[in-house]
Amino acid sequence: MFEKLPIPTALRKMIIPAISSQLIVLIYNMADTFFVGQTGNPYMVAGTSLILPVFNITLCLAGLAGIGGGSLISRLLGQGKEEEARRVSAFSLYLGLTISALFAVGIGVFMEPVLGLLGAGENTYEYARQYALCVIVTGGVPTVLSNVLANLIRSIGRSKEASAGIILGGLLNIALDPLFMFVLMPDGYEVLGAGLATCLSNCTAFLFFVVVLLRMGRGSVVTFSPKGGLPGRDSIIAIFGVGVPSAIATFLFDLDYVIIDKLMVSYDDLALAAVGIVLKVERFPLNVGLGICQGMMPLVAYNYSAGNKQRMEDTIRLARRLGLIIAGISIALYELFAVQFAHLFISDTQTVELASQFLRVRVLATPLMFLSFFTVYMFQAFGKGRISLFLGVTRWLVFNIPMLLILNAIFGMFGIVWSQVTADTLTVILSFYVYRKYRPAVVTPQRNT
Repeated sequence: MFEKLPIPTALRKMIIPAISSQLIVLIYNMADTFFVGQTGNPYMVAGTSLILPVFNITLCLAGLAGIGGGSLISRLLGQGKEEEARRVSAFSLYLGLTISALFAVGIGVFMEPVLGLLGAGENTYEYARQYALCVIVTGGVPTVLSNVLANLIRSIGRSKEASAGIILGGLLNIALDPLFMFVLMPDGYEVLGAGLATCLSNCTAFLFFVVVLLRMGRGSVVTFSPKGGLPGRDSIIAIFGVGVPSAIATFLFDLDYVIIDKLMVSYDDLALAAVGIVLKVERFPLNVGLGICQGMMPLVAYNYSAGNKQRMEDTIRLARRLGLIIAGISIALYELFAVQFAHLFISDTQTVELASQFLRVRVLATPLMFLSFFTVYMFQAFGKGRISLFLGVTRWLVFNIPMLLILNAIFGMFGIVWSQVTADTLTVILSFYVYRKYRPAVVTPQRNT
């Protein structure tokens, strides 16, 4: 997979499962909004939308352990250091378990101030609380561990198995949503039903990955077994060196969503519901792009450490071209069918009108967002955490969030919507400059046997 398969074949085998799992993740995240929207209650839609950024923080915790550990495992295998890769795997899994448990407990204890900070009001507070209790407090740990396992399993070239567990959880959630919401739960508790369905599906995905590890056997690089001891100091630093920037970038991504919600709340709940729908719909091409990045990263990391510069650069070029094609197609579809996409989630005429207008603007940023993420993933594959941290922090704290505040003050709620295109244009310019100046040279390593 990493060394000998033709690049298009290797990339296809890595990215198709990754894209499939990303799309299923998107669909099952949208499924809750879709089914809640069938109630015709915009406050339920707004309440679940408020929790989306916090739920995504659990995924950023998974990225700390999963992306940090997975990137390092691919590079270690490129150097022939299989035993150290095994120790990194166990350390990453227990790291994910610890931080996800602490986060779940923290949200449970400080639920009221957290929801107040997110902008939950009289009409949305109870719905947001029900959803958070299910998907974060109860379901946070299995959600994080299943995503960490997916990243680690993908890092050794088994993208198909990595994606299968995520797909299983997503399909199960789609199936359970209407059952829990409209059959098992009484009227008025549809949001609680959606949360319970999501929690159960994530627990099932985690159990699937446990079975995968058991079938891979004791000799597998990915393992829960702590018998090998802790990884070396350099390896631990490398895990956090890539994982922490990944987590921070994801956190700032979600902070951007929180600020959007807070700014929209100042207009009305319909605007909040509309932007909540848009922030989900726009993730379709973004999640495809993330799947491309996830499938590309182990190939780039392995060949970078193995000293195969040509194979590494050809992989990067092909993956980047594919992502831009997908982004272009998405722009055309969303511009033409914005109203129909919004109608999938809610029938309220005013909300649909507002959401379709928002979507036609936000989708213009799709290729820019892909290029921004793509550059960050490349530096994570190289193990260059500081550069990926610089790009992530600059994108959100220097460009995106200030642009949100400035354009909102000048143009109102449509300024909020246009901020993404404006900020990501600046981000892409910076990303190209940083990549050309700081991309590392490939040096043939001393391989350990």
